[in-house]
Amino acid sequence: MAESERYGDPAMREAVAGRIAAEWGLELPASFFRFLDFLAALGTAGERALRELELVPYGVMDLFADPSALPREGLDIRVHGRYYRDPPEFLTFLHGGSDGLHYGLWSDDGRTCDGVASYWTNDGGGIERCGRTPLEAVRALIERVQRDLTDYAADGEDVGERLADLGRLRVALTGFETGERTETGLAYSHAYDSRRPPVDPDRITTLDSAGALVSGATTLDRPPHNGADEYRFGTFMEKLFEDPESLRTARDEALRRATAGDPTEALVLGRDLHWASYGDPEREEYARELLAVAYRDLDRPSLATIAAIHHRHRALADVDVLRRTD
Repeated sequence: MAESERYGDPAMREAVAGRIAAEWGLELPASFFRFLDFLAALGTAGERALRELELVPYGVMDLFADPSALPREGLDIRVHGRYYRDPPEFLTFLHGGSDGLHYGLWSDDGRTCDGVASYWTNDGGGIERCGRTPLEAVRALIERVQRDLTDYAADGEDVGERLADLGRLRVALTGFETGERTETGLAYSHAYDSRRPPVDPDRITTLDSAGALVSGATTLDRPPHNGADEYRFGTFMEKLFEDPESLRTARDEALRRATAGDPTEALVLGRDLHWASYGDPEREEYARELLAVAYRDLDRPSLATIAAIHHRHRALADVDVLRRTD
């Protein structure tokens, strides 16, 4: 069965969705199935344009080759496509090529999808909540590339064929989502992609820039998500982490608060330490400990399991862990 046929096959979809629910605990949203519809409908030119965007289905998408695929000996399927800094809430489904750009379904509770996130594993910057749906995230990238190609054309480069392919890819995508958005290129980015995200009072600032969905108190009285001076916050946290005594005190306080009934500090500090572990065993262990407590107390068992499994396998040099039969 061809790749595009697998994405559109109802039995294959059911098998993959069941595997993801059983292993990761996540119910795939309707928007993910629209993404599959889009992939299944792409013709040769559309597939070429997607490759030129350096977008490749990856992570849980690899289950469409074999929904019963097993990991290599000693590993766990839930670390397939899971990079060192991926939070437990992040489930990779698309790779973006340069500097380790990858996209993940985001789930704050480990059960339902809350949108799509992305970041570069080999570059600076934090996690961007880059769209409500997979196709919205792809559309944003299409328009960024359109903007760049338009600049290249103005400089005399021959990009006509790439622009034509990109246009066909946009037409295919807007048949499923974002068709009401008539802007393209720079105008699209200004309208939908470049605006500062609004402050989210339901989330709390975290070092990875994704924010945490939790409502208790923190030791730093952290501002709501998108409400912090990220540079100042990051600088403060890095200094805290570099002082072993201060770090130990912060960890002890987070655990004390969790024991008293508020796991908020355990979650945000655990996420911070997970993001900024940098291979340091103490930071990795504190992250493991804090996230285990936080997810348990917040009734997010699938995230607790993923965090524990990831901790055991964070040193993997290659996150492609599926056994290959070809």
